[in-house]
Amino acid sequence: MQPSTNVQPETAEEPQVAPALTPEATPRGSSVHGLSVDVEDYYHVEAFADRITPDQWPGFASRVGESVRRVLDLLAGFDVRATFFILGYVAEREPEVVRRIQDARHEVACHSFNHRCIFRMTPEEFRADTQRGRKAIEDAGGRRVEGYRAPTFSIVRPSLWALEVLAEEGFFYDSSVFPVHHDVYGIPEAPRFLYNWELGTGRSIYELPPMTARLWGRNWPVAGGGYLRILPMWYTRWGVERVRREGNSSVMYFHPWELDPEQPRLAGSWKSRLRHYRNLGEMEGRLRQLLRCARFVPLQDVLRAQLSIGAPPAITPDSLQSPA
Repeated sequence: MQPSTNVQPETAEEPQVAPALTPEATPRGSSVHGLSVDVEDYYHVEAFADRITPDQWPGFASRVGESVRRVLDLLAGFDVRATFFILGYVAEREPEVVRRIQDARHEVACHSFNHRCIFRMTPEEFRADTQRGRKAIEDAGGRRVEGYRAPTFSIVRPSLWALEVLAEEGFFYDSSVFPVHHDVYGIPEAPRFLYNWELGTGRSIYELPPMTARLWGRNWPVAGGGYLRILPMWYTRWGVERVRREGNSSVMYFHPWELDPEQPRLAGSWKSRLRHYRNLGEMEGRLRQLLRCARFVPLQDVLRAQLSIGAPPAITPDSLQSPA
């Protein structure tokens, strides 16, 4: 897909961008991983989607701008750049958030428009949502968006068709397939590290999965977010170190609302409230520990570095349609 006609990269001021990593800078076995931030507000999340619909969102006070500022300040303190997967709804209503992220030299990518799980959408609805989300981000920041992450990692077996849509829309990479067992998302048999989806149309799209550690014949999630916030910190350090020893790069993530312990408390099931509110006050400290564990870079840098080493393995969606 070509950028929106409102996108004007030739006139937009381009902040400095560090050069892409090279094999010499990121040898295999080094602790270099992708860091990503899913930019959404506290009331956008899947945990409360059964009670709060997008048409109700305007009635909630926005806190995402201040939360993103906290994230940017934290990353600047460690001289770390990341990929920010931004909700189109946020970009449309608060375009200054997108510009602030770009001014801090981070990569901007798409996190849909309305934060709807893909497996609850038709292909036509998904395409429209993706186009609207990408346009809002590109209009706000004036740069082409090449990466995508589905809300709630919702590219699962029944929604693998979404990869074709993303490739047709011209996305270069995806980071939506979590190779774990979970009650909402996950394809446990999917590869754990960078690979290339070969699609039936002759198109392809790279996949950068969230981090997992392999133990006892099973993938264990290490990727951040609720796992970082709720599970013991020794577990996260163990997982990062285990992946480092495998000699691969992987992807961590978190949300700005996780650094906002003062956010309003919403009604929800006990499970939703546990997942959303547990240890919010500890998240910043845990992130600081995480950022000392390894070197983190934007996902586009991880991808370029790995591609400069060699072509990643290729698989087809058909190979994952049924459990192995």
